[in-house]
Amino acid sequence: MSAKRHLPSNAARSAIFAANRATGHIALAVDAVGGRTRRARVHEEGSLRVRFPHRAAGALEAVIVNTAGGMTGGDRFSIDLSVAPNANLIACTAAAEKVYRSTGADAEMTVTLAVGDNARLSWLPQEAILFDRSRLKRSIDIALAASGSLILAEAVVFGRTAMGESMNEGSFTDRWRVRRAGKLVFADSVRLDGRIAETLDRPAVAAGGNAIATTLIAPCDDVMVDAVRALAERFAGEVGISAWNGIALVRFCARGGAALRHDLITVLAALNATVPRLWLQ
Repeated sequence: MSAKRHLPSNAARSAIFAANRATGHIALAVDAVGGRTRRARVHEEGSLRVRFPHRAAGALEAVIVNTAGGMTGGDRFSIDLSVAPNANLIACTAAAEKVYRSTGADAEMTVTLAVGDNARLSWLPQEAILFDRSRLKRSIDIALAASGSLILAEAVVFGRTAMGESMNEGSFTDRWRVRRAGKLVFADSVRLDGRIAETLDRPAVAAGGNAIATTLIAPCDDVMVDAVRALAERFAGEVGISAWNGIALVRFCARGGAALRHDLITVLAALNATVPRLWLQ
């Protein structure tokens, strides 16, 4: 007579699930020493690593690597970057971040950026690719000194478009907050939940586009805005720019990741931003 099999309780299954989730944290601080940007502090934890392959245009370039190979429900990652006065940092990711199907929990990404006086930060990660039934919750908090400079670009592709796949269902929540000299100057929140493909098909949402991005530039002047608007005939998708109080925001919508990346590179070049080499490979 076979022994009776005991299945783990719900609480035990939850504990097993939590123990098998990926976590990662990076805290990077850079300083200006002798006219060059150098690492002041590097902390790595869990699945995240940061590497410094080369310098570009007088800046230090940091490449963030997720050794877990992607994200899924229950994963928790956080990135903290601090750029001291007069320093110049370009930060990107080694590859597109793949967010896989979830059984119910959110994958969470928290990004905290601090830019000192006369410092410059270019936060240019490669796109996040959301697989069908994935769930991503992301927050970005930025503290910008009065004379600090920032170029930030974040892109999301709903489905692995190069393979003919789409994100039919899932969840995507994105929260941005930017403070300049301690004052809130920009707040943006996006939430897509449920039948995302149907929502993106609506003319007032994305009119069938499945790849979106946002680029924030601070400070920004009319010359930069005019440079982007002059490229209207070169874009593969839809691109619009608006500016207020020295800040500019560029919104992108395209049909596919390749078209979106083309437009992002075109805009960054017009803004005289250094495009990470990994974007071009």
